[in-house]
Amino acid sequence: VAGMPRTLSASDMVTPGSLSPPPTESTEGEQAGQPLLDGAPSSASLDTLIQQLVPTADYYPEKAYVFTFLLSSRLFIEPRELLARVCHLCIEQQQLDKPVLDKARVRKFGAKLLQLLAEWTETFPRDFEEESTIGHLTDVVGRIAPCDETYGNRMHQLLQTLHQKLASLGQGPEGLVGADKPISYRAKPPASIHRELLGVCSDPYTLAQQLTHVELERLRHIGPEEFVQAFVNKDPLVGTKPRFSDKRNNVEAYVKWFNRLCYLVATEICMPAKKKQRAQVIEFFIDVARECFNIGNFNSLMAIISGMNMSPVSRLKKTWAKVKTAKFFILEHQMDPTGNFCNYRTALRGAAHRSLTAHSSREKIVIPFFSLLIKDIYFLNEGCANRLPNGHVNFEKFLELAKQVGEFITWKQVECPFEQDPSITHYLYTAPIFSEDGLYLASYESESPENQTEKERWRSLRSSILGKT
Repeated sequence: VAGMPRTLSASDMVTPGSLSPPPTESTEGEQAGQPLLDGAPSSASLDTLIQQLVPTADYYPEKAYVFTFLLSSRLFIEPRELLARVCHLCIEQQQLDKPVLDKARVRKFGAKLLQLLAEWTETFPRDFEEESTIGHLTDVVGRIAPCDETYGNRMHQLLQTLHQKLASLGQGPEGLVGADKPISYRAKPPASIHRELLGVCSDPYTLAQQLTHVELERLRHIGPEEFVQAFVNKDPLVGTKPRFSDKRNNVEAYVKWFNRLCYLVATEICMPAKKKQRAQVIEFFIDVARECFNIGNFNSLMAIISGMNMSPVSRLKKTWAKVKTAKFFILEHQMDPTGNFCNYRTALRGAAHRSLTAHSSREKIVIPFFSLLIKDIYFLNEGCANRLPNGHVNFEKFLELAKQVGEFITWKQVECPFEQDPSITHYLYTAPIFSEDGLYLASYESESPENQTEKERWRSLRSSILGKT
């Protein structure tokens, strides 16, 4: 049927990217190939890479190196152990355990050490959740404090900022508690609990802005380390798997939010009894999706399109016949999975470019289609080894990883320019949604089954859910 949306199958969503692994030639020297950052080799031993992180009176590692190494080192060594080693090297190299310190030299070193600790606590605050890590910080800074009266204050401020950050991350985003379990459709929910989304918010621009608010709030809680933590496998040279406090999995919670939004869209479309109303809901969501595209909120956009493409929705031919589908096809074309989502990737690069040159926080918004970002990082990780045959760390791989994760960090830090409307966000988080079976049942009740397969499915659903034959 010409006006029908095309259904995305699960396999469409996960076509592997064509990421060819960089060649990994084993070389004995540390400097395999050209240095990729000032002084950063493409592969090196873990000890060499740790040494490169440690500042001295006349040396400070490049910012890009600090981020890359702190991000990827957790595949080889626990963050608290890395911190202990860095502090130990500082004490040893600067002779901070001597009774008399060379004040002028320590002053030059001290400013650099505080800068490193500030960058570390700022970007990876969760590395400092354990008390022992704070002990390492206060010990090493306590040793240089007598050389400059500002060090104590700066340390105090750094710890205060760190505690605030950890407290705000600990609160977790509003919402998904209990909301990720779809309620099974047994009969239409009683009118007392069921409100329609259009009754809560009938303006597509407002809804797109509220969705953006929810997305940015959820993204704020995802730490860069969570992308790498997912890939902590046994490191052959360490032997045991590093133990991390994995109390929260914000990445997983965010994927659940995406799934919830897909099902919410499908539920709202399948719920109304009259096809005219169903068509109206579809057109409303098309406008919301279009506004999400304009804002740069690709995650909500993809969830809405996926919800409209679920079979219980796409089979409603009489409903779709009443919909002006031209706008829908344009959006669907943008998010088409062919060519490893090349249309979407082009649009994403456009939004990323707009963000760089933006004058307002509204133009800065880039919310990527998150499952694809995770998939890209997964294939980058699977595509090449963490260590080369000679035991060296494959630093080249981690520079690419840091590039992808670093860009994401920039995007998630954008201030949301839209005021939150709690009545709308509350609905998005708590409105009842159908399970897949519930969606099919509602769909068949709206437009009766057309073929034998559908008739059989309807019969079995009616008997299992409604107890009817």
